[in-house]
Amino acid sequence: MAQQEARSPAPAQPPPVLSQSTEPRTFALVAGEASGDQLGAGLIVALRARYPDARFVGIGGARMVAAGLQAWYPAEKLAVMGLVEVLRHLPQLLRIRADVLRRVSALRPDAFIGIDAPDFNLPLERKLKARGLRTVHYVSPSVWAWREQRAAKIGRSADLVLCLFPMEPPIYARHGVDARFVGHPLADRFALVSDRAPARALLQLSTDAPVLALLPGSRLGEIRRLGADFLQAARRCRQAIPELQVVVPMATPACRAAFEQIADGLGLDLAASVQLVDGHAHECLLAADIVLVASGTAALETMLAKRPMVVAYKVAAVTYAIVTWFKLMRTTRYSLPNVLAGRDLVPEILQDACTPPALADALLALYADSPARVALVAEFERLHRLLIGDADRGAAAAISELVEGGSA
Repeated sequence: MAQQEARSPAPAQPPPVLSQSTEPRTFALVAGEASGDQLGAGLIVALRARYPDARFVGIGGARMVAAGLQAWYPAEKLAVMGLVEVLRHLPQLLRIRADVLRRVSALRPDAFIGIDAPDFNLPLERKLKARGLRTVHYVSPSVWAWREQRAAKIGRSADLVLCLFPMEPPIYARHGVDARFVGHPLADRFALVSDRAPARALLQLSTDAPVLALLPGSRLGEIRRLGADFLQAARRCRQAIPELQVVVPMATPACRAAFEQIADGLGLDLAASVQLVDGHAHECLLAADIVLVASGTAALETMLAKRPMVVAYKVAAVTYAIVTWFKLMRTTRYSLPNVLAGRDLVPEILQDACTPPALADALLALYADSPARVALVAEFERLHRLLIGDADRGAAAAISELVEGGSA
């Protein structure tokens, strides 16, 4: 079937270039991790279309720097996951946040935009807002998963919350917080209907044999917690389906080295059992029939690729114990496909239950049930359509409205 691209309705005209009657606009942005860097880069481009002379400063990655950010620190400094993991890096994170607070307070930009990284950005936004600066939080924290009252607390930090999911603004509205759904940028980057053949050709995979993609995460902690389980589950699947091809995209050289070390520890001949790929996660998803994926943004990407999946989730044991003991989660669903569907659409295998036999059994069940796979693909397409928008321009328009609305 011919590939049909997912497109949002094009605006009748490009956004207006707003006049610069005094000094050029200045925007401070703070992003952590690759996903935040990608959002930030798109936002910078969209804001520059409105404000050609604008200045952008703060924390970001390579994409944001390429788009024009003057980076005070690299985004990787904020890429820490889990309660226990954060504690080890807390002194450095606090020093960076204090320095950013000092710089932004002295600079007094037209708006401060915290992109994701809520534990770092929300306290910073709250202090900046108290000092009379306009604040925006881009990517709502998971208020649908944690206590809903958190929405009101976020509103005390941010004048404006930009949401990637349509179910989020109504939650904020109940607490009097200005929140806008701007569309999910990933929804615009995946086709509604995709063909496996080009991706398999690129990756030099057979077009006739089935393909299993393993996505064990983009952080070293995820690789270390899930790598062995994923490799052993894949081995079990290959024993049941000898012709099965297994492809594993590696986010960074460090992730690849950690994954190879895990395979060595298991006594696996990695070259004979799986195909490691540097990057190309998008193509690996499109090439696959079934995907074993770590819970997170990659599960959403798998849904947008319309590939049936099994979702695995593991965090540090102490982190999981704290979250469970204090009942910090208000949802029984962890993966975004299930949250968006409002039901158990894809298998979620969590924490102690996340073992190689359990993962392999769930994957093999999907391979064996063709009607279930067809139904999943149809539901994934429906959910994809709900997320289509133009996040970059939508976010820029909402920020422009805030900035042009009057002095802070």
